[in-house]
Amino acid sequence: MPPNFSIDGASNFRALPYVRQGSLYRSDHLGALDEADARQIQSLGIRRVLDLRGVDERVSAECLVPDVTVHSLAIEPTIVQVLRDLMAAGHKLTAAEVAGHMQDTYRGFVRHNSYQFAQLFRHLLESNEPTVFHCTAGKDRTGFAAALILRSLGVGEEDVMRDYLLTNDRLRMPDASRFGLAPEVAAVLWRVQPEFLKAAFEAVDEEYGGLEGYFRKGLGLGDAERKRMRDLYLPL
Repeated sequence: MPPNFSIDGASNFRALPYVRQGSLYRSDHLGALDEADARQIQSLGIRRVLDLRGVDERVSAECLVPDVTVHSLAIEPTIVQVLRDLMAAGHKLTAAEVAGHMQDTYRGFVRHNSYQFAQLFRHLLESNEPTVFHCTAGKDRTGFAAALILRSLGVGEEDVMRDYLLTNDRLRMPDASRFGLAPEVAAVLWRVQPEFLKAAFEAVDEEYGGLEGYFRKGLGLGDAERKRMRDLYLPL
């Protein structure tokens, strides 16, 4: 991306590293863009949007990038409902509890949402036209999707984690008081930790015997599909 590229309405928008330039971007939601933001995204030639948000999230903040095809791969934000239920019951949340719930959320990506991630790969295998994939904050559902894409291309664990943690430098946190959360709790909810992503890959090991098994059995990525991913997305 150009050096001065900045999206005010999507602070976590960025190019996915280690892939062919101009092919893949990851982001928070695209429903708060102004005209200047939309023009910048259009300038990247993006034509395909893969939206990992749940139904209500998508309806309340529709994509504002014109002339793109949006594909819904809905993963409902279960962590939000869990925390709401606890707060409604009068429970005082702690940062450690929220971190534990976040790890459960990531395990759930593997155990309950592999179909949606498999569909994401189905779209990516069709062509390498410029694409952005995103959820609401661009950190959890998007973070796991980015990790899977990069690992499928042979990118190492440390580099994948580096991209994952970059969210903490990019994403603008909302005012915690809007949600009735203590600042230390909101900091866990709106940031990422290595333990979150590690929990997802621990579930991969438990459910599929390792990443290669997950690619094949969970995501439908055999040898031919893995080769096509490399052909389409690795740098020339």
